[in-house]
Amino acid sequence: MSLLLILGLIAAILGLAYASFHYVKVKKMDEGTEQMKTVASAIRIGSNAFMRYEYKVLLMVVIVVAALLAVVVTPYTAICFILGAVMSGSAGWIGMKIATYANVRVTNTALKTRDIGASLKVAFQGGSVMGLCVGGFALFGLIVVYLVFGIGLNLLDVSNMASEANWIGVEIVPFTMCLTGYALGCSIIAMFNRVGGGIYTKAADMGADLVGKTEAHIPEDDARNPATIADNVGDNVGDVAGLGSDLLESFVGAIVAAAILAVHLYLTSTSNGTGMTDLLLNRMLLYPVLFTVAGLLSCMVGIFSLLAKKTLKNPHKELNFATYVSAGLTTIAGFAITYFMFKGLDTSMVGFAIGPISPMIGAFIGIAAGILIGVTAEYYTSSDYKPTKKLANISLEGPALTITQGLSLGMRSTAIPCIILGGGIIIAYYVSGLYGVAMAAAGMLSFVTATVSVDTYGPISDNAGGIAEMSGLDHDVRKITDTLDSVGNTTAAIGKGFAIGSGALAALSLMVSYLYSYNDPATPLSLNMIEPITLAGAIIGGALPFLFSGMLIEAVTKAARKMVDEVRRQFCEIPGILLGTELPDYKTCIEISSKGALSEMKVPAFMAIVVPVLSGFLLGPEFVGGMLIGSTICSIMLAILTGNAGGAWDNGKKHIEAGGVECACKGSDAHAAAVVGDTVGDPLKDTVGPCLDIFIKIMSTVSLIAVAVFNKYNVLDWVMSLFKQ
Repeated sequence: MSLLLILGLIAAILGLAYASFHYVKVKKMDEGTEQMKTVASAIRIGSNAFMRYEYKVLLMVVIVVAALLAVVVTPYTAICFILGAVMSGSAGWIGMKIATYANVRVTNTALKTRDIGASLKVAFQGGSVMGLCVGGFALFGLIVVYLVFGIGLNLLDVSNMASEANWIGVEIVPFTMCLTGYALGCSIIAMFNRVGGGIYTKAADMGADLVGKTEAHIPEDDARNPATIADNVGDNVGDVAGLGSDLLESFVGAIVAAAILAVHLYLTSTSNGTGMTDLLLNRMLLYPVLFTVAGLLSCMVGIFSLLAKKTLKNPHKELNFATYVSAGLTTIAGFAITYFMFKGLDTSMVGFAIGPISPMIGAFIGIAAGILIGVTAEYYTSSDYKPTKKLANISLEGPALTITQGLSLGMRSTAIPCIILGGGIIIAYYVSGLYGVAMAAAGMLSFVTATVSVDTYGPISDNAGGIAEMSGLDHDVRKITDTLDSVGNTTAAIGKGFAIGSGALAALSLMVSYLYSYNDPATPLSLNMIEPITLAGAIIGGALPFLFSGMLIEAVTKAARKMVDEVRRQFCEIPGILLGTELPDYKTCIEISSKGALSEMKVPAFMAIVVPVLSGFLLGPEFVGGMLIGSTICSIMLAILTGNAGGAWDNGKKHIEAGGVECACKGSDAHAAAVVGDTVGDPLKDTVGPCLDIFIKIMSTVSLIAVAVFNKYNVLDWVMSLFKQ
């Protein structure tokens, strides 16, 4: 095992080295004119300032949570938690930095070459740094946990897999707590980066659009708009740093869910005498790590396959090609690794119905489900297809019908992904048991490096368009960046589909591990949904995603309102701004977004951590189990609805701007209606939707850590014991 883990560690380091290569290569490129350099510098300074402020807040949170884990659980759990936070925070920071360097290089490439393929390469190369950092840092930290705590401290030894009491008498399995602590560290950073970045970017975006486009009738990203720099800063801190931390957390959660489930299956088999061997446990613990390492190496080939091409004509097809190469190679390598790992072993007691390749079938189902969910998201959000074209045409009839049609589109779009997820869960379970369901989540994100590379390309292209507009470059340059940006909106919707799909599968696996954690291994695993305490938990849990989403939307609205007031004030008090004779005060707008995001992100972010723990100490593990089911189910549908509706509104607006609707163009009433729809969709697709998949996973992870404590100490059991006396 040690040798294979060391090889995996080397692969993770190779991924980070490849990221460093692209980072340096992009940074060496020319930034263009002095005006372009000035605009890019302002975006970079604003992004750095916000991330520094946010990470100061996060540092305090990490210290407090680590101290609690060290006292209540084990010091090992606290150390792994810190390691996870460092890995996730590093990926987010580096991704943000490269995006602020790549954006202006994309603009300059478009200016010099007038070639969409060359511009695409630069944007994708910048995005690949984020993707490689996500895969590299996630696996590097996880393999360190295996090597240091699992092998170095002998926690992976079978004799240490049984539950043991910590100093306060709580029964825990030390190694699974280390894995859970690492996942929680990644989740904490992801939650704050997504929530904080999401509030920042949408407050700036809405403020810029509502006053600049609909009131002053100036173009998007016009240099005369005081909020436009803040808007571009938001793309980097929300759609790059937030996105990277989000998918890194999903990636780690999927791997950890499979490994923890393997331990609980072993403990159950030992209690029931069904014959699961020590060797099979070791293979099941190691397998998800090796499988995802193969995914990282495959993604490096996929990234190279795009960047090595001499000519690129169709951005959408080229990005899909890189993703499909990564997914295809991952699948081939996965089958080879699976056969090697499980050949000759008796796996019947863990539900492997098709012999040694059963877990890979589960993973393949996850890959297929992810692609199908992505295709569905593309169908509902791309202006190449009927739903978004219909939405764009309805803008001719005003903003009210635009909003109504967009909501209808979002609601209808939830059906197919949910059917795909449900079918995938059933097939994976019957082919390879509960472990196969966990591997389906890992499979869906096994090529996350390629997915994140494609996703990060989007905000880089968006920034490039903003820099072109603010620098006064000609229409041909903006046409190239707008084309890249439009494709980026669709790829972002696809990426969000992958995130929520994998989040649902990982949350399900973590929930199963949660049930194993407090039930006697010798008894059948069950959660009685008709028990009043469990049903009450499910009802309240179902309400939590709506409460969480409402808090996020209100937070964006508060910050956006201040931004609107500031932009209006500047237009009123400094008339030379609109005339082009005076420069706007960009700094004040950046400060408004920063303060708004930092002040408003705390309550929603803490909610996901505090609610399951507090509920557990008050009402016990059955209530929390029901709450996890309710919140997971509602979050899946709400995330798909918000992501697809928001993406369709955005691309519907761009479809009008590209001349796709007769009798409508920029500045027309139909365009104004589409802008209103896009503004409504902004906090939905870029704040609410992406945060919900983190919300359900962080609740599951926190519950899995805390259940050992609140199963033994909770108010409900204490009250019931008084009645029995």
